[in-house]
Amino acid sequence: MNEPLPVVRTVGHGIARLLPDVDRRRAWLLTVDGAPQSYVDLDDPAHLEFEYARRLAHVLDCAPPGPLEVLHLGGGAMALPRYAARTRPGCRQQVVEADAALVELVAEVLPLPEGEPVTVRTEDALAALDSLPAARADVLLADVFAGARVPGHLTTGRYARAAARVLRPGGTYAANLADGAPFDFVRGQLATFREVFDRLCLLAEPAVLKGRRFGNVVLVGSAGELPVDELARRAAADVFPARVLHGAALTAFIGDARPVVDGEGVSPRPPEGAFRLR
Repeated sequence: MNEPLPVVRTVGHGIARLLPDVDRRRAWLLTVDGAPQSYVDLDDPAHLEFEYARRLAHVLDCAPPGPLEVLHLGGGAMALPRYAARTRPGCRQQVVEADAALVELVAEVLPLPEGEPVTVRTEDALAALDSLPAARADVLLADVFAGARVPGHLTTGRYARAAARVLRPGGTYAANLADGAPFDFVRGQLATFREVFDRLCLLAEPAVLKGRRFGNVVLVGSAGELPVDELARRAAADVFPARVLHGAALTAFIGDARPVVDGEGVSPRPPEGAFRLR
């Protein structure tokens, strides 16, 4: 059997590479301009290689039982939609991905299984939120990066309100972010989403929270109660364990950070070598 070969193509945000994993027969890593974007195993969609992807998946796993309406902002190689299709059968999913060339590449090389209730629309995430009806989704998972940074217009109060509007009562928002000490970006995001959600928590590795390295964190928000104990249990059991920051500890972490207004949104540029597959 011939070994799969890397696929390299120019997409909207740079040079995309689909790289086969030598250790897993039908697994692929997607990078864009050298930054890891997605990892998918076609034989085992429930296998999530990236720590932040597992933490987003924990949020999905802790959602109420039964079929859900799931909205994904950012598609990449569709790792989380594949995970949800495998672990939560019957979920209806919509994926919003702004990079049309990337959508075409993934559909060609790593197509979603036929018959799965997953729709993909090529559109800017904020524009899509504005066009969707209110109370559309039970869970909204946001993983939107242009290269290695979150687009500025997806970090503001306007975006937070748009995200909250499309959630059903008690629905959950979760977003992959990246930052390092002194955490000006993440603290600003928490201050921004505190204005639209009654409950917030943050999932991150202790080394990141202690400022020892730049890394991914997952912000979770809801108008209803959050399953912080269950999230903490799942995050602590990961290969690279994470903590769940909430309540008074989260308030202290936010400190004097203020909400982000239009025109001021910016996510930090990661230091060289910050993102690597571990």
